[in-house]
Amino acid sequence: MKIVLPGGTGQVGGLLRRAMVARGAEVVVLGRRPEQPTDGVRHVVWDGRTLGAWADELDGADAVVNLAGRTVSARYTDRNLRQMMDSRVDSTRVVGQAIERAARPPAVWLQMSTATIYADARSRPDDLPHDEANGIIGGEEPDVPLYWEYSVRIARRWEETQAAADVPGTRRVALRAAMVMTPDRGGVFDYLSWMARVGVGGPVAGGGQYVSWIHGDDFVRAVDLLLEREDLEGPVNLAAPEPVTQRELMRSLRRAWGRRPGLPATRWMAEIGAFVLRTDTELLLKSRRVVPGRLLDAGFTFRHPTWDEAARHLVAERRRR
Repeated sequence: MKIVLPGGTGQVGGLLRRAMVARGAEVVVLGRRPEQPTDGVRHVVWDGRTLGAWADELDGADAVVNLAGRTVSARYTDRNLRQMMDSRVDSTRVVGQAIERAARPPAVWLQMSTATIYADARSRPDDLPHDEANGIIGGEEPDVPLYWEYSVRIARRWEETQAAADVPGTRRVALRAAMVMTPDRGGVFDYLSWMARVGVGGPVAGGGQYVSWIHGDDFVRAVDLLLEREDLEGPVNLAAPEPVTQRELMRSLRRAWGRRPGLPATRWMAEIGAFVLRTDTELLLKSRRVVPGRLLDAGFTFRHPTWDEAARHLVAERRRR
């Protein structure tokens, strides 16, 4: 297979690159800066906004998996939120345009999205998790910060842009991904592990808010399934079947690192910590309780369905490295 990965230079892109190259695929990564050649991967420069010579890579490709978008691990200032919106919408729009003009368009277009599109789990009157069939799209929950609504708006525009593309010959899937946990440096697991190791990985604001997650191995396997299954299109939740509360998440992680202490933090303490780390508390405070209804219905079996086991596996792999 020839697979094109716009925005494939980040953590998730690294996961997919390594897995696809190991299986003998031809992988083309579209990035904003020239990269050093790597085994089995060609790097092509694009700007993520306008058509160019890069678009020829999609002509004759088997699949495109668009991961492009500014990181959400940043302060949610007006400028950063606008960049998050523009980088996602513009890159999705121009990938669609490249597919439209291709003489031999790819058979499938997997488009990164986010589980953040769903409402804060505490706002559901029925106390159920969000799946694709019965999930409630967020943005109208009472008593949440305005920028939380903007995060949902970004996710909705992201998916709407893919859906609006005129690509009748290409199957489209929106990957509503939860936090992807890998032992690599710089990812969310790395950040949470640092908190657990230095003793500040306790419950935040009570710790009752849910965290949805997926082990990197299962993320790659789910992408494989979605590339192959011609009957699957539209939104698909990429999340482990057992979301956990933030309190439980950090308790299991501290235990995996050797029963480290974990100081609790109030909401205002979390605000200070997020400011120092140049990130935002929405990533810690919003309750994300998302389950993979369509993956399970398709017969997908998770290798790491529970966080307690996944945390032990990730810590062991990090120590091995």
